[in-house]
Amino acid sequence: MADAGRLWWIPFGEVPEISPADLAERIGHADAPQIIDVRTRAEWKASHIQGALSAPITSLKAELDGLGLDPTKPVVAICLSAHRSIPAVRLLRVAGFEDTRQLQGGMAAWWLAGLPVVSGDADG
Repeated sequence: MADAGRLWWIPFGEVPEISPADLAERIGHADAPQIIDVRTRAEWKASHIQGALSAPITSLKAELDGLGLDPTKPVVAICLSAHRSIPAVRLLRVAGFEDTRQLQGGMAAWWLAGLPVVSGDADG
């Protein structure tokens, strides 16, 4: 993976986004994005989007190669409030996942919209 730079992890700045409604509409379709949830494993276990992979931001760089992501398909990074997902988007883009966005407003916005979640260890 190319070097993401020393400051890739800063949780501020602008990155491309997808709204909760748009993501919900794409899930289950052929063009569905790969979803990376960068919250802690405990947060992911409590409530996550079906099919989301758990890769905490603190270990995402080290775990990235083992996630089995397809660089030709879109990726959406998710956290609680769209802060931890900002550096995740930066890291993923540098790693070759050019079509990477964050979930606008994070899981807080997903829950507020009343969109479906699953819990537990399984990805749903």
